[in-house]
Amino acid sequence: MALTFTPLHPLFAGEAGPIELRRVADADTLAAIRAGMDRHAVLVFRDQPFTDEEHLAFAQRLDGTLHTKLGSAAIQKNRFGNEALGDISNLDPDGEILTPGDRRRAYVLGNRLWHTDASFQDPPGRYSMLHAKVIPPVGADTEYADMRAAWDALPADRKAQLEGLRVHHSIAYSRQTLGFEFSQQEEDALRGAVHPLVRTLPRSGRRALYLASHASRVIDWPVPEGRLLLRDLIEHATQRDFVYRHRWRVGDLVIWDNRCTMHRATPFEDAKYRRELRRVTTLDMGGPEMAPHTPQPSALPGTAGSRL
Repeated sequence: MALTFTPLHPLFAGEAGPIELRRVADADTLAAIRAGMDRHAVLVFRDQPFTDEEHLAFAQRLDGTLHTKLGSAAIQKNRFGNEALGDISNLDPDGEILTPGDRRRAYVLGNRLWHTDASFQDPPGRYSMLHAKVIPPVGADTEYADMRAAWDALPADRKAQLEGLRVHHSIAYSRQTLGFEFSQQEEDALRGAVHPLVRTLPRSGRRALYLASHASRVIDWPVPEGRLLLRDLIEHATQRDFVYRHRWRVGDLVIWDNRCTMHRATPFEDAKYRRELRRVTTLDMGGPEMAPHTPQPSALPGTAGSRL
């Protein structure tokens, strides 16, 4: 049966099926998934019975090199023993729920900020693939923002102002905005990276804003003015018309393109309920599978207006 994509939002995000991703290895199906990502930027795959090893193997088949320099490695060891397998949970190394005063919980709270994975390193993240193992009975959704639609909705003079700007991204900066304190050794391990504020996606040709809570300053701008610009752009990009909210089910695998989306976790009673997901992120290394094809239109019907 052919792979299909059902829209979940007027601008982006789609549910893909029917498919069992752990068995997908043929070039045509992998290419179809990449094409779906070009169109939707966020794809939801239901009922995926992945083991951790199958999850890692699929990510490599789909998109190559894995992200292994997790920011959390600066403060704690990976409880799975593999830095390519991100622990997106509220659990300690023994599988117990983190207590409210635990330093590790304070770090994890940063996932509630709008962010894009691995923007604090070079090369940055491309696809993230998050698999749901244990979901609380209440809340604990994830929100995604379409940064292509956010760019499309900007007025021409704002677009012209942003062209050519570069931004420093630091996961230490985003955590420090919440009051998290790093040792000097930890901070030295999290120096960050610089990336363009506006990116062009190679296959679709669409433009997208590239920023999030990790964005600490605009290069060659005074720090206050740069941070105000970044805050304004995040506020613009997270208008409700640009946001899809995913309500997790056990077995869901959600793939998103970090080059053109932001995401954030939503609050739940994390001292009461277990939440356990695994994330694998690939790096934006380029390669033959990223060769461009005919560009898509720069705007989609129903794009919301700008507040900037």
